[in-house]
Amino acid sequence: MNHLEELKEFARLHAQGQGISGRQVAAVLPRITNDEPGHPASWARVWTGEADRLARAGRPLDACRRYALARFPHHGDHVRVRAQHNCVRTFDDWRRRRGVGRLVLDHPEGTVACWTAGLDARRPRPLVLVMGGIVSVKEQWAPLLPKLARLGYAAVAAEMPGVGENTLRYRADSWRLLPFLLDRLAGRANTAETSVLGLSFSGHLALRAAADDPRIRSVHTVGAPVAGFFTDPLWWPRVPGITVETLRRLTGAGDRDELRERLRDFALEPGTLAAVRIPVGYVVSARDEIIPGTERALLGSLVPGARFKEFDDVHGSPAHLGAMRRWLIGSLLRARLTARFGNAPAPGPSAGAVRAAAPGGAAEPPGGPRTAPGG
Repeated sequence: MNHLEELKEFARLHAQGQGISGRQVAAVLPRITNDEPGHPASWARVWTGEADRLARAGRPLDACRRYALARFPHHGDHVRVRAQHNCVRTFDDWRRRRGVGRLVLDHPEGTVACWTAGLDARRPRPLVLVMGGIVSVKEQWAPLLPKLARLGYAAVAAEMPGVGENTLRYRADSWRLLPFLLDRLAGRANTAETSVLGLSFSGHLALRAAADDPRIRSVHTVGAPVAGFFTDPLWWPRVPGITVETLRRLTGAGDRDELRERLRDFALEPGTLAAVRIPVGYVVSARDEIIPGTERALLGSLVPGARFKEFDDVHGSPAHLGAMRRWLIGSLLRARLTARFGNAPAPGPSAGAVRAAAPGGAAEPPGGPRTAPGG
């Protein structure tokens, strides 16, 4: 599959997760004939045009979602840079009347921007840190924050190093970003009771940080790399080109060979995983084209608190979006109840609470999604 077809396939599979219907995507894709920066029929220019039209029509969130597609997979040319800026600007317009705040933090190596809800110095709430992967910006996840706040959390959406407004470099020690965020949020959130909703590659950061930082009390992720993705020479040739190129840009590697060398240091060692003694909810996609199936087996053997949910889907389980989100929110609430009740039997999260936090989305397939053994 060539680069442009990979871009289009991503849009077909994942647009629903960004609030864009399949019909709307199908109307746009035929107009995209290339990915040449600045070309009128290029990926970034066509999606930017769609976003500009919606912004002028007073629909900032819909515009934001299309700007996010325009800058996909990363803001590596001038049109995508503009789309990235406008993605933030239109979300900023939308969030002002919805209880979502903005927080910009100075880091020793750059700048980290976040969207927030429920921060309160007078009554600090348990923290949920939400973070996407290497191609998803915080604006894609931030609409979830008010829902999490209504469930009693302080909620913060941030980005991985090099993604969106995060100007840090992605390195093997990038997991330290999470303790940095907890340090800076202390006093406005109860960071001693932190849960991380870390999608894909940010789930890897969360697992590594949880081995070192006792403030992280649970991790909930979808298709997180653990070790094999970073080290398995037989798996690597199967990884999509967009993923490889995005990782190369985020890490600053000069070419694929240098990238492979750098990524070996990202693999989580057995001793590190064994130190993760908290609940871990992990969504497995049976046809994941990015993350090898060996990651699940490794986690299951070394992390006692790991629970798995499997969907017959590709990376991120986009065709099971509603069921996946409900399971993740249920996993989050279950971990909170378990922490509250200790070893005593804890009541499960109510269906109403789960639906309130994760409305809509795709229905489960007949018989429901498959639950992995031990899940």
